[in-house]
Amino acid sequence: MSGRTVFLDGRRVTLAELPLKGGGQAAVFPVEGDAGIVVKIYRDQPGSDQERRLARMLTMSPLAARPTDASQPPELAWPTAIARDTNGRFIGYAMRRFGEPQHVQLVGLFTRVQRLKLFPDRADWRFLLGVAWNLAFMTARMHYDNLVIGDFSSSNVVVDANGFVTFLDCDSIAFTDPVTGELFPCLMHTTDYSSPERQAGGPATRQSDDFALAVLVYQLLTAGNHPFGGVPHQSASESTVKDNIAASCSYVVRPERVTIPRGTIDPSVLPHELLTLAKAAFGPGVQDPAARPRAEAWLRALDKERGQVRACTVRPLHTFGSHLPTCPWCTRAAVTGHDVFNGPRPTSLPIPPPPPDQPPSPYAALKVLAVVIGVVLLIVILTSVG
Repeated sequence: MSGRTVFLDGRRVTLAELPLKGGGQAAVFPVEGDAGIVVKIYRDQPGSDQERRLARMLTMSPLAARPTDASQPPELAWPTAIARDTNGRFIGYAMRRFGEPQHVQLVGLFTRVQRLKLFPDRADWRFLLGVAWNLAFMTARMHYDNLVIGDFSSSNVVVDANGFVTFLDCDSIAFTDPVTGELFPCLMHTTDYSSPERQAGGPATRQSDDFALAVLVYQLLTAGNHPFGGVPHQSASESTVKDNIAASCSYVVRPERVTIPRGTIDPSVLPHELLTLAKAAFGPGVQDPAARPRAEAWLRALDKERGQVRACTVRPLHTFGSHLPTCPWCTRAAVTGHDVFNGPRPTSLPIPPPPPDQPPSPYAALKVLAVVIGVVLLIVILTSVG
């Protein structure tokens, strides 16, 4: 069954009946006969300000000056057309499709099962470091182009098999129209990546982006651990990540204050310069936006480490920071029985070829020879008697 008919800048298209994904405010639909685009349809009738925002975005080409490899996808799923219903009402917009299996959500890199499924034999620590570099680069470039991500999380960024990242929900980005000077703020945010001032209702800023970036980079470099996980010792009830952010309670900075979740990777897996940035972001930088490392600082530190990554001589998917004398993943696997990066041992091993036939025993040969001699002697005797 076909879905609804919409018009993309006047071009008639038919949406698939079922969406690719949906949230509380919108759903994203594929277009029948055109696998290259999707259409985001708002659940509630959007206002004129949102339509004006999309119209102004269509006049912009952010990050267009960056030279990219032919294999690299755009870093932004920027709107390509305004979507209207059959009555001409504004209902959403079209954008280039970035979906599975070519692109997966960044959160897919945060668990071993998903890493091995989505990026087999590739998603080692070196790969995660490269993804973090691309994420920091994208953030720095957006800030250079006077764009604020605002709603920055592991769910609205996708990554491809080469580690390149693309930000999806561009209609929530905060920007000032370079022509009219009108400010379009970001009204959305995701609590696990929101700085205290964002949680309190403050506007999205470069500094709030820098906070979210720090959390995402830390998660990538620790294979998914959130720096504000755990329960503070002084907490009367179970604490959430949002609560810990508001209370500036991170085990990365003050481990003695937190009951750290079992299985959490020690922050010491981060090279010194990157750990210093993390402690600044999750310590004084929580309450003081000016103390947060900027995207450029993360980019420089990540770039420096990319050329120094060490490889384990025992397990192929074990790579790690140059500051460590031995492989931390082998040590962890030996202590816990859980390997963060390598997959489970194969359930079936190759069947070895059957052993060659056993050579006959020399004693058996002697027995055969004795029988033969006996038969010959018997024949001779019988012949002579006859």
